[in-house]
Amino acid sequence: MGDMVRHSAAGAARFLTVADCAEVLNVEADDVTALLDSGELPAIRVGVQWRIERDVLERYIAELYEQQRRHALWNQSDFASIADFAPATPPHRAR
Repeated sequence: MGDMVRHSAAGAARFLTVADCAEVLNVEADDVTALLDSGELPAIRVGVQWRIERDVLERYIAELYEQQRRHALWNQSDFASIADFAPATPPHRAR
């Protein structure tokens, strides 16, 4: 069955558990569950357990960095340009 598990180029498993995500984000598992329940962090349910794709978590983290960057620009300037607040890269669509 191990052959059926898809791995990334780095050899890591494709899917993470809630506990794995909590460790990566350095938060409590309940915090991750709240993100999943709200839909803020996309995931799938397998039975009663959540599974989060590693790539989805990485995109989520990148989006948080981008939001923080735009927020910091907004707070620094009374006259920031619209281009400063546009995403640095086009948003990714879930497939």
